[in-house]
Amino acid sequence: MSQPGDFILTNADIIRPGPGLVPLLPILSVNFVGTLGFSIVLPFLVFLVTDWGGNALVFGALASTYSAFQLIGAPVLGRWSDRIGRRRVLLVSQLGTLISWLVFLTAFFLPEGALIEVDSVLFGQFTITLPLVLLFLARATDGLTGGNVSVANAYLADMTDDRHRAENFGRMAMSTNAGFILGPALAGLLGATIYGEILPVIAALIISTIALFLIAFGLKESRPALLAEKPGMPNACKVFGQETKEGYRLEGCDETPTASIMRIPQMPALLTVNFLVMLGFSSFYVAFPTHAAIGLNWSVTDTGTYFAVLSLCMVIVQGPVLAWLSPRLSEKTLIVAGSLFLACGFAFLLANSWTAIYAAAILIALGNGLMWPTFMAVLSSRSGESMQGAVQGLASSLGAAASIAGLIAGGLLYTIAGPPVFLLSAATIAAAAILSLTISSQEATAKPEIPNS
Repeated sequence: MSQPGDFILTNADIIRPGPGLVPLLPILSVNFVGTLGFSIVLPFLVFLVTDWGGNALVFGALASTYSAFQLIGAPVLGRWSDRIGRRRVLLVSQLGTLISWLVFLTAFFLPEGALIEVDSVLFGQFTITLPLVLLFLARATDGLTGGNVSVANAYLADMTDDRHRAENFGRMAMSTNAGFILGPALAGLLGATIYGEILPVIAALIISTIALFLIAFGLKESRPALLAEKPGMPNACKVFGQETKEGYRLEGCDETPTASIMRIPQMPALLTVNFLVMLGFSSFYVAFPTHAAIGLNWSVTDTGTYFAVLSLCMVIVQGPVLAWLSPRLSEKTLIVAGSLFLACGFAFLLANSWTAIYAAAILIALGNGLMWPTFMAVLSSRSGESMQGAVQGLASSLGAAASIAGLIAGGLLYTIAGPPVFLLSAATIAAAAILSLTISSQEATAKPEIPNS
């Protein structure tokens, strides 16, 4: 059986970076379809958890399961993508997602008898049932192979020069949010039928299958082929199946330790900002659907409409607005200002009026739309060509750790305190804004040291 380092890519498998939107369409399509499959369950997942015996804490724990297992899988997948290519790792990731939806669908056909019953002052009252166990298993499977985002970002970085980096990461964010627009809206429509929540899950399964075929037949490799060294062999990188051309820098095949990544200038601050933003957003993503269902008495359609509007606003900001502002404002300004808008948006969620909550959606969209694509472009530009996958993998792992803490804390604190939990998200994002003041606005591409064996 072949090992990860044994794969050899040919000229036909390598896509050469080029200017404009056309070369990006395959990865943007894959990203859109993958996001669509994920976001389609967002509006009704909290209702499903409560119907099967759970509460806000269980919902947070379920959401954090994905991040916990992604913490294990993302760094490995990121390093593999540097060694064997992005496309193969994306195939593995998407296959894991497809399997997870099959497990998810199975949960609908299992008996709902109680396995464990809990009644606690701290944790609230909930019941663990067999369908809930299957949901946890599905999220764990998806998380373990959940390298889609980090590897897709590394793929995009391979195809992007420094001049167009912010613009292209904005396009990636637009494709993500386009999926988030259609997904919740589709969930609201399908969930309102007589088939209930099972129909959106079937749709997610079909969409994941489409994404798998897109990667398999529509996506070419973005990196030159390297054969990783085998144990006991000299440390050397050899290019097979293609002519060596100027523009590819071969700096080593060893796995990159975390210490080497942290020696890249500004990388500790960037990764900390990444952690704080993911922490704040994760608390919001578990607390708001719970608040919508319990505090606001919203239906699945109401929640789906809200997330669709939020995502539509993000697309507008990350498209024409960011494209206009990027040449006029520094990276630091966009990141700091976006973070402050985001913090204000989370604070607005304390109000119970529809006006305030939709105003919060506009602020969240404005903040995230300005801050996140710019931040990802900065992270990519500081990583260097040979360490894109490793850095993106580490960032995903730290983001997963933040998600675990944020999702569980959001569910637990909402159970205890209610809507004031949104102040936690606001304060966390404000801290990220303060730390972002230390980020240099000057363009710099790091050439990190890669240790020899």
